Amino acid sequence: MATQAEAEADALATVAECAPVTMERKVKSDLENFLPKPYMARALTAPDAEYPSGTAGHKNYGMSLLQQHVAFFDQDDNGIIYPWETYTGLREIGFNMIASLIMAIGINAGLSYTTLPGWIPSPFLPIYIHNIHKSKHGSDSGTYDTEGRYMPVNLENMFSKYAKTVPDKLTLGELWNMTEGNRVAFDLFGGIASKLEWALLYVLARDEEGFLSKEAVRRVFDGSLFEYCAKAQMGYEGKMS
Repeated sequence: MATQAEAEADALATVAECAPVTMERKVKSDLENFLPKPYMARALTAPDAEYPSGTAGHKNYGMSLLQQHVAFFDQDDNGIIYPWETYTGLREIGFNMIASLIMAIGINAGLSYTTLPGWIPSPFLPIYIHNIHKSKHGSDSGTYDTEGRYMPVNLENMFSKYAKTVPDKLTLGELWNMTEGNRVAFDLFGGIASKLEWALLYVLARDEEGFLSKEAVRRVFDGSLFEYCAKAQMGYEGKMS
């Protein structure tokens, strides 16, 4: 019979001997030393161990983190994102005309219907920010919950599991491993969407050495990365760590 000490150790174990993948993909067990209640979903800010209060100076306007993530592309602030607004936003953050056009059509075509207030599709492919949580797909990192809140623990585990080269940065290969690790069986759409999203983020925010930093990933979840990139394109922002 297990002793009390063994029982207590088992209750907090993060590795199972018969499941080698739990050793390969380690999770952090000391997050509460750096971030209050890391397991609690945040509705307004995107904190991590280094930035427990989220992005300094970033205004949430009462929107969920998933709403904030897409709000940059709402060019006229009316709560609806049309393909031409997505195109404009993509151009502002640095993508060329052809890539922006293809992505704008793909993004709005993929997200529009699930966010509509009714059942009838719109030929204009609007994305309603109010309902953006309904467009959440499978095989993702789980950093957004089903209501569009942000889960700090899942951001931290993303890096503890897959950042093998540098602790707080991901290589392109490690991003691939992460999307493979998150892939749900028979979820073709979610698996493809996840890979495309992370590939686009890598192209947008990788550093000179080819790494995607934890700070860039955190800031994409609250949308402040897009604001940063738009300002950088105009020469208003310095380098992000």
